[in-house]
Amino acid sequence: MPERTPRFDHPVRPPQPRPFPHRAISVVMDPLPLHTLLAPLQASLVGGPGEMLACRVAIDSREVRPGDLFWALRGERHDSHQFVPQALAAGAVAAVVDAHHAPQITGPRLVVSETLPALQQFARWYRQQQEALVIGVTGSVGKTTTREMIATVLSSAHSGIRSRKNFNNEIGLPLSLLDLGSEHEFAVLEMGAGRRGDIRALCDIAAPEVGVLTRVGPAHLESFGSLDAIYEGKFELVEALPCTGFAVVGGDDPRLRAMARQATCAVRLFGEQPGNDLVAEEVEFHPGRLRFLVQGDRFHLAASARHQLTSALAAVAVAREIGLSTEQIQEGFDLFRPPASRCQVETIGPWTIIDDSYNASPLSMQAACECLREWPTGSQRVLLCGDMLELGPQSPEWHHQFGQQIARSGVDRLLVCGEFADDVARGALSGGFPLHQVAACDALETLLPLLDCWLSPGDVLLVKGSRGMRMERALEWLRRQVPSLPPGRPAPQRQAA
Repeated sequence: MPERTPRFDHPVRPPQPRPFPHRAISVVMDPLPLHTLLAPLQASLVGGPGEMLACRVAIDSREVRPGDLFWALRGERHDSHQFVPQALAAGAVAAVVDAHHAPQITGPRLVVSETLPALQQFARWYRQQQEALVIGVTGSVGKTTTREMIATVLSSAHSGIRSRKNFNNEIGLPLSLLDLGSEHEFAVLEMGAGRRGDIRALCDIAAPEVGVLTRVGPAHLESFGSLDAIYEGKFELVEALPCTGFAVVGGDDPRLRAMARQATCAVRLFGEQPGNDLVAEEVEFHPGRLRFLVQGDRFHLAASARHQLTSALAAVAVAREIGLSTEQIQEGFDLFRPPASRCQVETIGPWTIIDDSYNASPLSMQAACECLREWPTGSQRVLLCGDMLELGPQSPEWHHQFGQQIARSGVDRLLVCGEFADDVARGALSGGFPLHQVAACDALETLLPLLDCWLSPGDVLLVKGSRGMRMERALEWLRRQVPSLPPGRPAPQRQAA
């Protein structure tokens, strides 16, 4: 395999903007003949001609289209080898199957040792055939919003892709890479991790030339084992970058700042504190609008929370480093909309709802409280939250600390559910939160009827919890209480008091 040509010269501080790679743009990626996959996959082709063309990879037989290559993956509860006949009947040109199942399967098939490592190897090989600039994004919080913001900003001047939905693990990242076409100039890929080594493995597949590290805190603490391990695991992205690439790192964290000094590539630190390469100044936030100044240039964007400034600064840093103008960056910000269930604001009946239900960790819970405190209202601020999962043996302590934080945050009423609901409630009460304004129980379903009596017209309700808590059910319940209101109607923009 030929070596990739380095894209950037190693910078001299301060780094000069690096021109984005311009090249001929084709309409679509050429389909791949099956025989071209045999060597990368170390596979054998059975039951079909090697000249058959594969146009797309599918892992769900229900989504197969004619021309697809169906990849049969085995999970903890499902084995998609059993759906190979349906995939072939739907028009798949062949199926990728493991050697154990191959004798029981008929039809065109690529036989590999194991299908998941083969998918990863295919994505690694495929990425090497593409000229797109690959940008990896990781952190304990803000990955998805940062990914979306960077991709939206870069799209103002260039063609590219971003990770699908929450495809940020050993299966999702390879599938996202396979969305690349020869017409694309960049790919922004989210990288998640549950233990040390996860990010390194994803980088081995994606070979990013740019890395973005947002913030680090106690998330997935149960599997990482310690906060030290989380820092080390997230920093694997920076360590994996070539010396010709660059990293964009949240510099308000002293530990990240110190770790960044060890990087072999160029590093751009961003934040609000002096000493960063990009410093946000004159920050103004009103619900619905965020404004800030960076090195003399003013930017603004639609934002429902001040902490989205972190994502915006990261986007500015990446865009400037590869040569986008201030006007192009602002054009991208004009098009940005927050991802689903990440501080999305809507009106349900007489209430303003801030849907931040996608996930939760101590850092993101703190940001949620700040968001609720800053939201102007003449009525009450109500917090409905569920457990922060995967924090390990220290879970009760983290939830108790969160309760104390709530007591200082300006929240008027607290509804909390889950295994650690009592820990949150006790923490809030120890911080002086009024007893009659707290409700805690094990199940969300028990809390929901209380919303009818606890919410008054004009109230602001923020909903948050870990993914496993499925806190979005609260929004579904509220919408059913107001059947005449279309779900997802945007909330009217309010001005700060």
